[in-house]
Amino acid sequence: MAETVDVVVIGMGPGGDEIANRLAEAGLAVVGVDQRLLGGECPYYGCIPSKMIIRGANALAEGRRVSVLAGHAAVQPDFAPVARRIRQEATDNWDDKVGVDRFEGRGGRFIRGHGRLTGPGSVTVTTSDRTVELTVRRAIVLNTGTDPAVPPIPGLADSPYWTNRDILTVEKAPESLIVLGGGAIGCELAQAFARFGTRVSVVGSAPRLLHYEEPESSALIEAAFAEDGIEVHNGARVTEVRYGDGFTVAFGGGQVEAQHLLVAAGRRSTLDQLGLDTIGLDPTAHTLDPDEHLRVADGVWALGDITGKGAFTHMSMYQAAIALRDILGEPGHGAEYHAVPRVTFTDPEVGSVGITEAQARDRGMNVRVGTADIADSSRGFIHKVGNTGLIKLVEDADRGVLVGATSAGPTGGEVLSALVVAVHAEVPTERLAQMIYAFPTFHRAIETAVHDLS
Repeated sequence: MAETVDVVVIGMGPGGDEIANRLAEAGLAVVGVDQRLLGGECPYYGCIPSKMIIRGANALAEGRRVSVLAGHAAVQPDFAPVARRIRQEATDNWDDKVGVDRFEGRGGRFIRGHGRLTGPGSVTVTTSDRTVELTVRRAIVLNTGTDPAVPPIPGLADSPYWTNRDILTVEKAPESLIVLGGGAIGCELAQAFARFGTRVSVVGSAPRLLHYEEPESSALIEAAFAEDGIEVHNGARVTEVRYGDGFTVAFGGGQVEAQHLLVAAGRRSTLDQLGLDTIGLDPTAHTLDPDEHLRVADGVWALGDITGKGAFTHMSMYQAAIALRDILGEPGHGAEYHAVPRVTFTDPEVGSVGITEAQARDRGMNVRVGTADIADSSRGFIHKVGNTGLIKLVEDADRGVLVGATSAGPTGGEVLSALVVAVHAEVPTERLAQMIYAFPTFHRAIETAVHDLS
């Protein structure tokens, strides 16, 4: 017989974990379901361990800059402290017992298995040794996330390639590495491992690195990669992957060889395995389209990567808060996506919010653009080596508000916060031009960019 509960959360990534814990704390009978580790990709194979590698890599880069600023320093890379930190501080050696105990201590129940919709208010969970039938009284929350995408390149599927889930478990930096993909994950890890002494080649199909960002940001990163000795092949159509003593990746115009291959070619959803047709939704859809309160059907909410609003932990958490209020019948704003921030944690960091100049023009806006060079700012002058960066503002001139902005530089992701507020709250650019900006700071370059709008 089916067991009756109040809530089932299928997918216990950051947003699912958050909403399941909060609903359990509210006294509801909550079942959380996930085939993988409770907490999802971010704490075990994504945001947290990757940023630990980047923190170490950037410390090495700063050590190498000492001779320009303050004397002499000899830097010898050693990946072992980073590997230990990932195991001991971030992942508990990829054990989610702490997270499971926390959830169950709040009254929830965790089932490690595959959850599937079997009709309105009905979920079946298949584990390694049993099947659990659940009848749901109040809410089903879908937060199944995405998996690494593996392109159909001849020879790739049969080779021992890495995805982000593999490379973040290594205990030493590889001698050489090919990174397939020039997006955020590929760029972050390419630069980080290069700074640990790995010989790195990046092969991407897009015409430039971070192709979804402003072209000025791509140029900054490509220049930084050249300084770090990273070989970049943009616009490359990969025709074959060969594996023997190492990897060979062939593409139109050439090939590269390395000891290991990291596939960082995007993400894919697994919605076709969720039983969406049993509640009247398209099982072939790549993403779901929830309303402003994250509902996709009666009694069903969706959040995170599968909504197509940005594959970011902060998006999943933002949506979880909205869905939580709706399930509990509490008032609050619906979801708004005009000011979605993102940060690529390269050096320089590339932060952006809203839409790009090209996107604004494609929408027919009367666009004004303002820029400022971080190196030309007073703080950039003081910072000296490692001071490359920019502020770029995109204004809808008819309304006099920013619709997009980029903050790239030594602390690009932190400076971005002011621009996120400006875009989200639609602060008039006239008011931004009349603010007080602290001196000497990186964020003072925002004022320069505002006055440059034209």
